Formats: sequence, structure tokens, C-alpha cells
Amino acid sequence: MTDANPYSSQPPKSFWRSAVAEPGLYRMSDLWTPAFSLPANARFATYGSCFAQHISRALQTRGLQWVNAEPAPGKTSAALAAKYNYGVYSARTANIYTARALETWIELAEDPKLTKSIEIWQDGTRFRDSLRPLIEPDGFASREEAHTMLRSTAKACRRSIEDAEVLVFTMGLTEGFEHAETGQPYALCPGTVAGQFDVDLHVFRNYGFAEILASMNAAITGMRRINPEIKLLLTVSPVPLTATASQDHVLVATTYSKSVLRAVAGELARNDPSIDYFPSYEIISAPPTRGQFFEPNMRSVSPYGVSLVMEHFFRGLDLSEPAKDHSPDPSVERRISAEKEMDAEDLACEELLLEDENAH
Repeated sequence: MTDANPYSSQPPKSFWRSAVAEPGLYRMSDLWTPAFSLPANARFATYGSCFAQHISRALQTRGLQWVNAEPAPGKTSAALAAKYNYGVYSARTANIYTARALETWIELAEDPKLTKSIEIWQDGTRFRDSLRPLIEPDGFASREEAHTMLRSTAKACRRSIEDAEVLVFTMGLTEGFEHAETGQPYALCPGTVAGQFDVDLHVFRNYGFAEILASMNAAITGMRRINPEIKLLLTVSPVPLTATASQDHVLVATTYSKSVLRAVAGELARNDPSIDYFPSYEIISAPPTRGQFFEPNMRSVSPYGVSLVMEHFFRGLDLSEPAKDHSPDPSVERRISAEKEMDAEDLACEELLLEDENAH
């Protein structure tokens, strides 16, 4: 018989004193050991809530291959492209806050014809896509244009999944609104920044663990139908809720939301070797940070916090597999393809961009 127990052989990172208290916040290590290795020239697609945008930018800044399946038209300035939400995510989906919304986007990526079922809101003489109401600052000229542009983005989303070795998705919220009859999720509550709220048609949902897990599994299954080899890297946004439609205090609602999302991410990663979890939420929100990475509004993450998250991310990232024999960088081909598609469908996208330039 021996005195050994399961803790006897654990490494220093398994104990709070040696892993957290003694090294301190800036000297902690081994926060993330990747579940899988990637090719040296791996391509990354990124989607999710607002915090996901930091990962998109960081990948590009460090020279890694970020999939941009829906680039802005060729002569668009960087400032104008940003205004029209190009180059934020791998396709022009805008923020995807909930697992239910991700499930919907993957359904559209698999069958872009389904975009016809997505509700379009009229805003005066303009029209807004209810999945991404702010994607065009001034809205679209017609319902047809809104649906056509949504279909174009659904196709781009599919291309991004086809091209990527790993898709990074940042989970943001458990709260959302759906259409009472169709079940279509909305990006935002109707009547806040666009649309009109109808108590009989618009239903508040605070998705639970089982619902979110089911939506994530459905989305992952859809991704694998498009690209059977794709890997998924999940994160949870550390940004608290701006507001809650539940009856809870917003602090309690935030804790619920992040706890459930973290639990779902852990469940998915634990049971599937091609799914991993990166602890951006813990790096920003755990007790050792003493809240120092939040701006004075106690919600926005400061550049110092973002920098620390990215430091751990790139320190842990395993790109040790042999480089793949990729085709040339598809960004130019994507741009040309997108422009041809817009020409073929008689879209007003380029004209809208030029008109905006002419207005200044």
C-alpha cells in the first residue's frame, strides 16, 4: 500500500498556490494546452459576439492566415469597408450572439435559398435584414436587395467553412428574441435599433444549457457536412450583458449567461477531440485580475486585457503539423468572385458604396 493519491502526481499548474498565487497575473503559464495541432499555415475563420473581433484582428496582425470569404469590392477604402462591416468576420454576418443564431447561419450556409425566409424590416423607405440590422448603415433599397445580399453572405459563410482548418467561435449571450411562429432568431430585440416590437410575435428567450448544447451540436453537424475535417475552437466572451430582458438583476443575469455558455463549451470540448476551448473569459474575469482589465464602465475590456488574452492564445497555439499545400491566397479570387456575383445579380452594393463616397 502506498501513500500516493491522485494529487501527488499533478503538475504545478494544478495547484492554486503554485499556478496562480505565486506567479501572479502576468507570469501565469500553461493556461491553455491545445487539444489538437494545426498545420503551420493553418487557415482560421472567425465568428461570434463582439469580443471575437479581437481574434480576427490579432490573427491578421501576426501574419496568420485569416479567411476573408467576403471581402469589400476592390476599390473600397479601408475606412469605407469598415463602415459597411467588411473584414470584421470571415463573412459579413455581423455579430452572432447566440448559439441559436449560429445554428441559423449554418442552415443558411448549407442552403442559401433559405434566406428568403428571413424577416426583413422596413425602416421608412429603407429595409433592414433582421439577422444583421446594422450591416448597412442606411439600410437596403428594397426587400429584394436585402435578401440578395443576405444570400451572398450565406454563400460566403459556406466558403469560409470550406477553406478553414479551424473555425473560432466566441459565445456571447444566452438571451435573445425569436419570432413566435417561425422560431427565427433576431440579432437584436426588435424595436431597439431597428424594427418594431410586437408583443404577440416577438418572444424573449433565455436559452438554457440543453437548448444551447442542442443548437451548437446542430451547427457543428452542419459545418461538418460542409467540411468534414474542420476543427472548432470555442471561447466565451468576458464582456458582461449591456442589459437583460429577464427579471434578474443584470449582474445575476450576466453570471447565469456566462456560466451556462462556459459549461456548454466545456461539455463540447470534453466529448469531441476536434473541439477545443480557449479560456479568454477566465483570463479577463477570474478573481486574480481584480477587475483591472475592464474599462471604467466595468464592461468594456481594455486593450491591456485584450493583449494578455492574445498573448496566451498565441503562446499556446500549436502549429506544429506540416504546412498544407494550399491553393494561392484566395482573398483576390474571393473579391473577384464576389464582384462577379454582384454583377450577375444586379446588386446595388458597389453603387451604394460609391454614393456614400460622393456624399462627403
